[in-house]
Amino acid sequence: MKKSEKVEFVDKIKELVNNSYGVLLVDYRGVTVEDINKLRANFRKEGVTYKVFKNTLFKKALEQLGRYEKFNEQLVGMIGVAFVGENFVAPAKIIKKYFDDTKKFAFKGCYIDNNYYGADQLDTLASMPTKEEIIAGIIGSVASPASGIVGAINAVIRDLVSVIDEVGKKKAA
Repeated sequence: MKKSEKVEFVDKIKELVNNSYGVLLVDYRGVTVEDINKLRANFRKEGVTYKVFKNTLFKKALEQLGRYEKFNEQLVGMIGVAFVGENFVAPAKIIKKYFDDTKKFAFKGCYIDNNYYGADQLDTLASMPTKEEIIAGIIGSVASPASGIVGAINAVIRDLVSVIDEVGKKKAA
Protein backbone atom coordinates (compact mmCIF):
# COMPACT_ATOMS: atom_id res chain seq x y z
CA MET A 1 0.00 0.00 0.00
CA LYS A 2 1.34 3.39 -0.98
CA LYS A 3 1.93 6.09 1.59
CA SER A 4 -0.80 8.30 0.06
CA GLU A 5 -3.30 5.41 0.37
CA LYS A 6 -2.33 4.93 4.01
CA VAL A 7 -2.88 8.63 4.69
CA GLU A 8 -6.34 8.37 3.07
CA PHE A 9 -7.21 5.33 5.20
CA VAL A 10 -6.08 7.07 8.36
CA ASP A 11 -8.20 10.10 7.45
CA LYS A 12 -11.25 7.86 6.85
CA ILE A 13 -10.73 6.16 10.20
CA LYS A 14 -10.44 9.52 11.96
CA GLU A 15 -13.67 10.66 10.31
CA LEU A 16 -15.49 7.50 11.44
CA VAL A 17 -14.22 7.95 15.00
CA ASN A 18 -15.16 11.63 15.08
CA ASN A 19 -18.67 10.91 13.79
CA SER A 20 -19.30 8.13 16.32
CA TYR A 21 -20.75 8.23 19.80
CA GLY A 22 -18.80 5.10 20.66
CA VAL A 23 -16.19 2.68 19.31
CA LEU A 24 -16.21 -1.04 20.14
CA LEU A 25 -13.34 -3.48 19.49
CA VAL A 26 -13.88 -7.18 18.89
CA ASP A 27 -11.60 -10.11 18.13
CA TYR A 28 -13.13 -11.91 15.16
CA ARG A 29 -10.66 -14.83 15.10
CA GLY A 30 -12.38 -18.07 14.05
CA VAL A 31 -15.53 -16.39 12.73
CA THR A 32 -16.60 -17.52 9.27
CA VAL A 33 -17.24 -15.11 6.41
CA GLU A 34 -20.91 -16.15 6.44
CA ASP A 35 -21.20 -15.27 10.13
CA ILE A 36 -19.39 -11.95 9.65
CA ASN A 37 -21.90 -11.08 6.92
CA LYS A 38 -24.81 -11.92 9.27
CA LEU A 39 -23.24 -9.82 12.02
CA ARG A 40 -22.70 -6.91 9.63
CA ALA A 41 -26.37 -7.13 8.60
CA ASN A 42 -27.46 -7.09 12.26
CA PHE A 43 -25.17 -4.13 12.92
CA ARG A 44 -26.50 -2.28 9.88
CA LYS A 45 -30.11 -2.71 11.11
CA GLU A 46 -29.08 -0.89 14.29
CA GLY A 47 -27.17 1.89 12.51
CA VAL A 48 -23.75 0.51 13.43
CA THR A 49 -20.81 0.59 11.01
CA TYR A 50 -18.51 -2.43 11.31
CA LYS A 51 -15.07 -2.26 9.70
CA VAL A 52 -11.80 -4.13 9.73
CA PHE A 53 -8.57 -2.12 9.39
CA LYS A 54 -4.90 -2.83 9.65
CA ASN A 55 -4.09 -2.42 13.33
CA THR A 56 -1.19 -0.08 12.57
CA LEU A 57 -3.42 2.28 10.57
CA PHE A 58 -6.12 2.28 13.23
CA LYS A 59 -3.52 2.93 15.93
CA LYS A 60 -2.03 5.79 13.89
CA ALA A 61 -5.48 7.40 13.47
CA LEU A 62 -6.12 7.19 17.22
CA GLU A 63 -2.70 8.68 17.95
CA GLN A 64 -3.40 11.58 15.60
CA LEU A 65 -6.74 12.15 17.30
CA GLY A 66 -5.13 11.93 20.73
CA ARG A 67 -7.93 9.71 22.05
CA TYR A 68 -8.70 6.13 23.04
CA GLU A 69 -5.21 5.34 24.32
CA LYS A 70 -6.38 2.17 26.12
CA PHE A 71 -7.01 0.58 22.72
CA ASN A 72 -3.26 0.54 21.93
CA GLU A 73 -2.58 -2.62 23.92
CA GLN A 74 -5.66 -4.34 22.47
CA LEU A 75 -4.79 -3.81 18.82
CA VAL A 76 -3.24 -7.24 18.41
CA GLY A 77 -4.53 -9.99 16.16
CA MET A 78 -7.72 -9.96 14.14
CA ILE A 79 -9.56 -6.85 15.31
CA GLY A 80 -12.90 -5.56 14.06
CA VAL A 81 -14.22 -2.12 14.93
CA ALA A 82 -17.86 -1.15 15.42
CA PHE A 83 -18.66 2.55 15.15
CA VAL A 84 -21.82 3.39 17.05
CA GLY A 85 -24.35 6.19 17.08
CA GLU A 86 -26.24 7.02 20.26
CA ASN A 87 -27.62 3.47 20.55
CA PHE A 88 -24.54 1.77 22.00
CA VAL A 89 -26.66 -0.93 23.64
CA ALA A 90 -27.65 -2.62 20.35
CA PRO A 91 -24.13 -3.60 19.22
CA ALA A 92 -23.29 -4.80 22.73
CA LYS A 93 -26.38 -7.03 22.64
CA ILE A 94 -25.48 -8.35 19.18
CA ILE A 95 -21.90 -9.11 20.23
CA LYS A 96 -23.01 -10.77 23.47
CA LYS A 97 -25.63 -12.93 21.75
CA TYR A 98 -23.20 -14.09 19.08
CA PHE A 99 -20.48 -14.78 21.65
CA ASP A 100 -22.88 -16.71 23.90
CA ASP A 101 -24.00 -18.81 20.93
CA THR A 102 -20.58 -19.52 19.39
CA LYS A 103 -17.85 -18.51 21.90
CA LYS A 104 -16.31 -16.49 19.06
CA PHE A 105 -16.25 -12.77 18.28
CA ALA A 106 -14.83 -11.78 21.64
CA PHE A 107 -15.46 -8.27 22.96
CA LYS A 108 -12.15 -6.51 23.70
CA GLY A 109 -13.40 -3.19 25.05
CA CYS A 110 -15.02 0.06 24.01
CA TYR A 111 -15.20 3.77 24.46
CA ILE A 112 -18.68 5.21 24.85
CA ASP A 113 -18.79 8.99 25.01
CA ASN A 114 -15.05 9.04 25.88
CA ASN A 115 -15.51 6.59 28.81
CA TYR A 116 -13.67 3.27 28.61
CA TYR A 117 -15.39 -0.06 29.29
CA GLY A 118 -13.30 -3.23 29.42
CA ALA A 119 -14.03 -6.69 28.10
CA ASP A 120 -15.47 -7.72 31.48
CA GLN A 121 -18.24 -5.12 31.18
CA LEU A 122 -19.99 -6.52 28.08
CA ASP A 123 -22.79 -8.04 30.17
CA THR A 124 -23.41 -4.68 31.84
CA LEU A 125 -23.50 -2.82 28.52
CA ALA A 126 -25.75 -5.43 26.89
CA SER A 127 -28.22 -5.39 29.78
CA MET A 128 -28.71 -1.62 29.76
CA PRO A 129 -32.00 -0.30 28.39
CA THR A 130 -31.98 1.38 25.00
CA LYS A 131 -32.82 5.05 24.58
CA GLU A 132 -36.30 4.11 23.33
CA GLU A 133 -36.92 1.89 26.38
CA ILE A 134 -35.87 4.71 28.72
CA ILE A 135 -38.16 7.18 26.94
CA ALA A 136 -41.07 4.72 27.10
CA GLY A 137 -40.45 4.24 30.83
CA ILE A 138 -40.43 7.98 31.45
CA ILE A 139 -43.61 8.50 29.43
CA GLY A 140 -45.24 5.60 31.30
CA SER A 141 -44.23 7.12 34.64
CA VAL A 142 -45.59 10.52 33.65
CA ALA A 143 -48.83 9.05 32.29
CA SER A 144 -49.35 6.74 35.27
CA PRO A 145 -50.62 9.39 37.74
CA ALA A 146 -52.96 10.80 35.10
CA SER A 147 -54.47 7.38 34.40
CA GLY A 148 -54.85 6.87 38.17
CA ILE A 149 -56.79 10.13 38.44
CA VAL A 150 -59.00 9.17 35.51
CA GLY A 151 -59.65 5.79 37.14
CA ALA A 152 -60.57 7.43 40.45
CA ILE A 153 -62.95 9.89 38.75
CA ASN A 154 -64.56 7.05 36.81
CA ALA A 155 -64.99 5.07 40.04
CA VAL A 156 -66.75 8.00 41.73
CA ILE A 157 -69.06 8.49 38.74
CA ARG A 158 -69.76 4.73 38.59
CA ASP A 159 -70.57 4.67 42.33
CA LEU A 160 -72.80 7.76 41.96
CA VAL A 161 -74.70 6.15 39.08
CA SER A 162 -75.13 3.00 41.19
CA VAL A 163 -76.51 4.99 44.13
CA ILE A 164 -78.92 6.96 41.90
CA ASP A 165 -80.04 3.70 40.26
CA GLU A 166 -80.69 2.09 43.66
CA VAL A 167 -82.61 5.16 44.89
CA GLY A 168 -84.69 5.08 41.71
CA LYS A 169 -85.49 1.38 42.22
CA LYS A 170 -86.55 1.98 45.83
CA LYS A 171 -88.83 4.90 44.88
CA ALA A 172 -90.36 2.84 42.08
CA ALA A 173 -91.06 -0.03 44.49
